[in-house]
Amino acid sequence: MADKLRAQQQLEQLQARYVGTGHADTTKFEWTSNIARDTYASYVGHPPLLQYLSIGMGEPREKVRAMMIEKMIQPVGKPPEVQD
Repeated sequence: MADKLRAQQQLEQLQARYVGTGHADTTKFEWTSNIARDTYASYVGHPPLLQYLSIGMGEPREKVRAMMIEKMIQPVGKPPEVQD
């Protein structure tokens, strides 16, 4: 029983420290937004990968970098309808 409690406490600590790990109340929209933002951040943070993508897109590297950063700022997709 102590192991289960310890595992639960460690999970809660990770979720508090890292927003992207999610929790029981994380919506599908929040989860997918976090994944997309993490992906774009990885592309921007790894110059060889960014160069590879820019060659594939046929655009200058800095233009692709700016597009990725812009996508990280804007909400990804449409949020689900809020029920009032």
